[in-house]
Amino acid sequence: MQLGHLATAAGPTLFAADASRWVDVPDALPGAPRTLDALVRADADWLPRIQHALATRGTPGFPDAPLAPAVTAPGMIVAIGLNYADHCREFGVEPPTAPVVFAKHPSSLAGHGADVVWDTTVTDAVDWEVELGVVIGAAARDVSPETALDHVFGYTIVNDVTARDIQKVEQQWVRSKSLDTFCPVGPVVVPAASVPDPQDLAVRARVNGVAMQDSSTKQMIFSVAEIISVLSRSFTLQPGDLIATGTPLGVGAFRTPPVRLADGDVMELEIEGIGTLVNTCRTTTGGTR
Repeated sequence: MQLGHLATAAGPTLFAADASRWVDVPDALPGAPRTLDALVRADADWLPRIQHALATRGTPGFPDAPLAPAVTAPGMIVAIGLNYADHCREFGVEPPTAPVVFAKHPSSLAGHGADVVWDTTVTDAVDWEVELGVVIGAAARDVSPETALDHVFGYTIVNDVTARDIQKVEQQWVRSKSLDTFCPVGPVVVPAASVPDPQDLAVRARVNGVAMQDSSTKQMIFSVAEIISVLSRSFTLQPGDLIATGTPLGVGAFRTPPVRLADGDVMELEIEGIGTLVNTCRTTTGGTR
């Protein structure tokens, strides 16, 4: 089962889908959480009821409608840098001995199919990064690696879009990673029970149909469980929080020659078992498209 959000006039609306059908959750189940964020934080276990509604009341196909971000109101978006050894080498640094942690502002969220937009007077060196996203399902404070995955609700795809010129000159990465629309998430969240091993997923990125990144979460320096454990020793991870777990070799800035995203470019980010997150690049100049 997959969970996502329809973009409606009334706001994001939770839907569930599988390989052959989909269902509008609030429509099928009166009283059900309207968003995945509310579902994650709900006291009741709605997943079995949603699964039953999907099986008995589902509409054939997949929603033919715009999608909102797969998570819409995370308290935090915590990102991990330099978490693949091959990416460290292309970045020109040694692999870290502890996770490199930074934040992306929730205001940077964008959905599947949305435009990623930037002002060329703010940045003209924008890059893609395909990353496994982790949605926290139960509060995690000082948890061990052995129990950390018990706190995961599900997995999604994150595009950690980055302004490389800003990143290069500033001492921290938050602004370069947090411009509006610089965190596409989706197209869906897959519940953790449907992902037996988050460390065995193919991870790929294409730009305008050309393969740019092709790796596996097997190559992570710090596993999902280790990341959650380390983060939880410093601050409590709350239900609905989103973790972006790092990107592998193949981003644009370190290719020969470097590749910069441009107006009209299409990014397709794929993670095995989750789907493909697609976004188109659009540029403005001085705030004017």
